[in-house]
Amino acid sequence: MLTPTISKSISLVTILLVLQAFSNTTKAQNCGCSSELCCSQFGFCGNTSDYCGVGCQQGPCFAPPPANGVSVAEIVTQEFFNGIISQAASSCAGNRFYSRGAFLEALDSYSRFGRVGSTDDSRREIAAFFAHVTHETGHFCYIEEIDGASKDYCDENATQYPCNPNKGYYGRGPIQLSWNFNYGPAGTAIGFDGLNAPETVATDPVISFKTALWYWTNRVQPVISQGFGATIRAINGALECDGANTATVQARVRYYTDYCRQLGVDPGNNLTC
Repeated sequence: MLTPTISKSISLVTILLVLQAFSNTTKAQNCGCSSELCCSQFGFCGNTSDYCGVGCQQGPCFAPPPANGVSVAEIVTQEFFNGIISQAASSCAGNRFYSRGAFLEALDSYSRFGRVGSTDDSRREIAAFFAHVTHETGHFCYIEEIDGASKDYCDENATQYPCNPNKGYYGRGPIQLSWNFNYGPAGTAIGFDGLNAPETVATDPVISFKTALWYWTNRVQPVISQGFGATIRAINGALECDGANTATVQARVRYYTDYCRQLGVDPGNNLTC
């Protein structure tokens, strides 16, 4: 039988070991996942690419493929950018907001954009991004969604990102970021209060482009190898794909194929959704 002194010493050591193990587990999995599971970008646990791939926060995350040596700035020239925004009317608010300089400054925080796969893959990704941006903003005309303030973009089931009742989470920026469940994590990742100050996306052009690149690298880039059609589905699939709105799908495809032509790359297969 152990004496009280020895028993207390062993108990203390045991407690310290347990606390240390718990601390290590907490550091490895701060969203409640067990050590062998990944914490996805949305805070859920699992071990597939949806959890351990792009956006994985903690755990045995999959290592991303190495970035290539493509210079996005050399592809997105001032001439290319002007070719898009020059088609917007001079009265458009976007003419005084969007710029190539703001895009490139935002790009500094997203080093993998347009730099995954081959050089042709990079050009296709850049063409796809600007095709969607062109469609969403009307050639960089709109900063905010038309009549967006009259619409309800609060998903009350997304309790991790509770809505501020005095704010609207309608479309803003190049990709027209929408919904509280996008504004919340985008703000956390970029460094602004997405839930309490969503209007920042419409007042700061660099943050605006960052939200577009954040959404793209987390939601769209993982499926881009499946063809341009998959990127449409990732951006607005519920409202456009599977015959829901073929006109808008074709509009996006036209922009994409035109930009691929300008960038000297084949658009690939699977263009629609």
